[in-house]
Formats: sequence, structure tokens, C-alpha cells
Amino acid sequence: MLRISIITDFDKTTRFLLEGSLTGPWVGELRRLCQKAMEESKAVVLDLERLRYVDLEGVVLLRELSEKRVAQLNSSAFVRQQLLEGTYDVSDGY
Repeated sequence: MLRISIITDFDKTTRFLLEGSLTGPWVGELRRLCQKAMEESKAVVLDLERLRYVDLEGVVLLRELSEKRVAQLNSSAFVRQQLLEGTYDVSDGY
């Protein structure tokens, strides 16, 4: 389960705090929230301090968001390692 809280929402920036596990349907929800903010021409910041686990789909999403210049702050060593080690292609079916 993932809790997504908006901790700041200004004219130019939205900052989300993620708590729990970024898995399953929560990946789509985070994607939707980030996309909405970006469509409003806002910079998006993800505070990952309380994020404890990320599944394959979550890793892919965080990488995609990073490529779109979504800042990711305060990640734990475990989550950073998950993002580094996730060198697989989603099309492989994993």
C-alpha cells in the first residue's frame, strides 16, 4: 500500500510525499498525479524518505519520471539500490 500526500502545491511546484510501497495500482495513481501536475506546467518533486519498497513497475515509473526532470529526494539506500539494480526491460515480461 502507498500513501501519497501533497506536502506543497504552489503555482510552479507540486511536492508529493510517498509512504509505503510503490506497487501494483499505486504505480498508475502516482503516474496520473504526476502527469496532471506536469500538464499544469508545474515542476514535480517526489519525497521518497518514507518509501520502503518499489516493485518493477514502480522502478520503471521512477526512471521515466526522472527522465522528465521529476526530482526525487530523500530516498533510502534500499530504494536507491532497487533503482540501480533494476536493469531489465518491461517488455521481457518480468
